[in-house]
Amino acid sequence: MKRTERLVALSEMLRRSGSRGCSAEKLAGEFGVSVRTVKRDLDALENSGAPIWSRPGPGGGYGLASGGTLPPVTLSPSQAVALMAAVSAASDAPYADLAAAGVRKILDVLDPRTRARADELASRVWVNAPPASSRAVRSALEEAMADQRVVRIRYTAKDGAVTTRDVEPILFASTSGRWFLVGWCRLRNGIRWFTVSSIERASVTAMESTGHTVEEVGEPPANARPVHGG
Repeated sequence: MKRTERLVALSEMLRRSGSRGCSAEKLAGEFGVSVRTVKRDLDALENSGAPIWSRPGPGGGYGLASGGTLPPVTLSPSQAVALMAAVSAASDAPYADLAAAGVRKILDVLDPRTRARADELASRVWVNAPPASSRAVRSALEEAMADQRVVRIRYTAKDGAVTTRDVEPILFASTSGRWFLVGWCRLRNGIRWFTVSSIERASVTAMESTGHTVEEVGEPPANARPVHGG
């Protein structure tokens, strides 16, 4: 890992450690460098404006001051391309448009040299993005999920049967290469998995969801996991 990448990862690890902080030894082990190198990196971060605190003695360590702000976002070209690739390859994912806008904001604040290197590297990464479902349908599903309101969908099942259903959205799931809306179906009075690409129309109603939880759905499939994991 190059030093620039290590500094970014180091600041993120300190941020996530919260008030507990991290010892220099733990940081050194995490990044595979010496304690002396970690302390030089911490000095560099502090000199760049990061609000780093240190606590001496047993149980001490380093952390970021509560309420402090970090210096402007700094990514390596590889990290920038990783974000671009992830978003481009998941154009059918929920909130994909917002993710793409977020990546553009990050790219816009990179220094010119890093941006140029990232753009050149990005030209060497091709993705086979799946076709996205209707933007109007996805927007309605995203809004219903975020606001926890009932969404009315026109749905075509595998056998070709078409039904109109009121669904209380619980979660989005991607498994076996397809996206699903998982929710409480008021027509069937139970939890159902709806293939997003099979939803022809969707509209958000004024009805609030009644509080069905992710735990009711059960464990994710073996080839799926929550996006916040890790």
